[in-house]
Amino acid sequence: MKKALLTIVLVLLFDQLLKLWIKTTMALGEEIPVFDNWFLLHFTENNGMAFGLEISGEWGKLALSIFRLLAIALIGWYLFRIIGRKEKTGLIISISLIFAGAIGNMIDSTFYGLIFTESYHDPASIFPEEGGYATLLHGRVVDMLYFPLFSGTYPEWFPFIGGESFSFFRPVFNIADSAITIGVLILLVFQKKFFPKEKQDTTERERKEEEEDDAVSKNYYENV
Repeated sequence: MKKALLTIVLVLLFDQLLKLWIKTTMALGEEIPVFDNWFLLHFTENNGMAFGLEISGEWGKLALSIFRLLAIALIGWYLFRIIGRKEKTGLIISISLIFAGAIGNMIDSTFYGLIFTESYHDPASIFPEEGGYATLLHGRVVDMLYFPLFSGTYPEWFPFIGGESFSFFRPVFNIADSAITIGVLILLVFQKKFFPKEKQDTTERERKEEEEDDAVSKNYYENV
């Protein structure tokens, strides 16, 4: 329980502190080179999912926010369950990372529209008297981590995009997105280690079903 709680608190703390600093010191589109241009703090906002993916429209935004709340509730229930069953630490940490990342972005989506002004030309003001830029559940997620590791031009013979320039890695993301990604990767890499019991139970159930089928077949032929 302590490791899960510590993971969640640390992710939320660093995620929200960085977002608050970006929001109150930079205007949209501004960027700051970090570690001799190894990566950039590039301020952008999005209405949707991780890595700048979006669902457009007011109803799309509301639907996404409601889906996030349901997903957070489900992940939280599962986390509480595996902690109670004293599952492997790696599994608990990975789910905690996903849970914290989902909450981090949900905080932006739920409250940032209420407590901040727009950031189009100047840094945003927090708790403005005239109110924020959006209503509850309609805030935008703050992204800032940009790693344009290399750039170039697609060969002319490439279908549809030949001759166009590209940059890798193009999406701009945040600490919450990173926590979700790391948590999912841990699950994928160590899934056999995390879920051996489920696999064993499945194998045992299949074996018993085969034995029952064999017994039924044997009784049938004996009575014929």
